[in-house]
Amino acid sequence: MAVIVVFEFISSADAGILLFIQEHLRNAVLDPVMCFFSLIGNAGIFWILTALLLIITSRYRRTGFLMLLCLAMGFVVCNLTLKNTIQRIRPFIAVEGLEHLMGNLADADSWSFPSGHTCSSFAAAYALTRGLGKKGALFYVPAAMISFSRLYIGVHYPSDVLAGAATGTVVAIFVHGVFNRLILERNKRHR
Repeated sequence: MAVIVVFEFISSADAGILLFIQEHLRNAVLDPVMCFFSLIGNAGIFWILTALLLIITSRYRRTGFLMLLCLAMGFVVCNLTLKNTIQRIRPFIAVEGLEHLMGNLADADSWSFPSGHTCSSFAAAYALTRGLGKKGALFYVPAAMISFSRLYIGVHYPSDVLAGAATGTVVAIFVHGVFNRLILERNKRHR
């Protein structure tokens, strides 16, 4: 019973936040900006291109490679596993009065929880921070913008975005941990 009450509270808060964004933040200046950030997050394209740019350099090849591993693992965990298990309906379908800003409804046929855009963004930002230090941490800015854009355009709930950020971060920590463990084991064998 308590679990149902918590879920109802979260759903109500999620809907309230999205309606607040629609009524008080959406405007002619921000609409195209937020649509742009959402668009570059599609299929993780911004992050994949960034990783490929890193891979072609010898200095940052490992960072780019680990970033691609984080993105791939995040896709499996978030998009293929969690979304299909939880099957949460998109907010623009479920929340009365909420209108989406998407020209096409590609997301209408997919599930909402957790946000795949956010998962890939935070997995990539973590990998970039680990590989590039303070310069890499700057990538949390586009990660946050992509994540917020999903709320702004009405295709994700706030809890979807929070879960996506947590999932992406945990996946990236796991990938880095396993990779570092393998490197340590390899180095021990070669001594």
